Amino acid sequence: MTKSPTILAVGAAHIDRRGRVSGNYVPAASNPGTMREDVGGNAFNALCCAMRRGASGSLLSVRGGDALADTVSRAIAAAGIADLSAVFLDRATPSHTVLLDRDGAPIAGIADMALYDLALPKQIRRAKVREAITAADAILCDANLPSAALERLVGLAAGKPIFAIAVSPDKALRLAPVLGSLALAVMDRREAIALAGADATDQDLVGGLRRAGLRSGVVMAGDGLVLGFDEAGAFSILPPTRKIVDAAGASDALAGATVAALLHGQTLRAALREGAAAAMLASESAELAPAFTAVAFAEALALVPKAQEVT
Repeated sequence: MTKSPTILAVGAAHIDRRGRVSGNYVPAASNPGTMREDVGGNAFNALCCAMRRGASGSLLSVRGGDALADTVSRAIAAAGIADLSAVFLDRATPSHTVLLDRDGAPIAGIADMALYDLALPKQIRRAKVREAITAADAILCDANLPSAALERLVGLAAGKPIFAIAVSPDKALRLAPVLGSLALAVMDRREAIALAGADATDQDLVGGLRRAGLRSGVVMAGDGLVLGFDEAGAFSILPPTRKIVDAAGASDALAGATVAALLHGQTLRAALREGAAAAMLASESAELAPAFTAVAFAEALALVPKAQEVT
C-alpha cells in the first residue's frame, strides 16, 4: 500500500460569511437576500481536499477567544486534521465577509484578518511546529502569512517541497521573496499579473512568473481555463462547465487535490487534471470544502480533458 503523504498546512482557518442578494443590488440600501456562514480559509480548505485525496495533515493557524473559535476548532477536528493552532483569548477570531450579487459575483468584502499578521510569524518558531515540519513530507501555506514568516518557513522546511496559495493580488506579493523556493504556487490571473508584472498572452504571463523566480505554477486564468507550467513547458486544461452553485472554494479545492496528486508521484499535467475535477465538485456545492465520494470524483475526472501544450 502506498504511504499516505503527510502535509503541514500553515495559514488561514476562519469564519467565512457569504451574503447573496436575491434581486437587483441597490447600493446604500437594505437588499433582500441570504447569508451563509462556514469555516473556511485557504489553508484549511485546501488541506481538507488534499486529505480527501489520500493525504494526512496537520494545521497551524491562529484564532481568538470567542465563540467563533469553538466553531473553527470543531470543524478542524471533524475534518480529521491535527490542530497545532494557537488561541489568543483577548483577540477576535479572523473572519471574511463578502457580499455577492444574485449571479454570485462579488460586490464588496471585508477581511478581518489582522491576527494572522500579528501572530502567525511567532507561532512558526514553536518547538511543536518545528517538529511538525520535520515530520511532514510537504508544507502547504497561503499568503496570509507575511513575507518574513514565509521566509522563515522556507528556512525551517530545509528543502522539503513547499506549495503556496496566493490568496489575493495584494497578498500574492508576499510570495515574491520566496518564489524560487516554492515547489508550486497556485493563483488566479490577477494574482499572477501582480507577481509577473505582465498581462498579455499566456506565454507572456508564464515568462513573467519564470523571470520572477517561480519554477512551477498554476493559474486559474478565467472562463474555466487552467494554465500550468513547469520545467517541461506550459500547458492548459479547459474543464467542461457544469452547474455552478458557489465557486468560492474552487481554487482551494484545485490546490489541495493537485498537491495530493503531486505527492503521490504524478506529473503536474496529470495532477492538475485531478485539481480541476475537485474544483468542479467544489463549484457544485454551497460548502467551501465539500466532501465527495470516490465515485463522484472519478466521474468528474473523466470529464476533464488532457492538458494541451501552450505555444
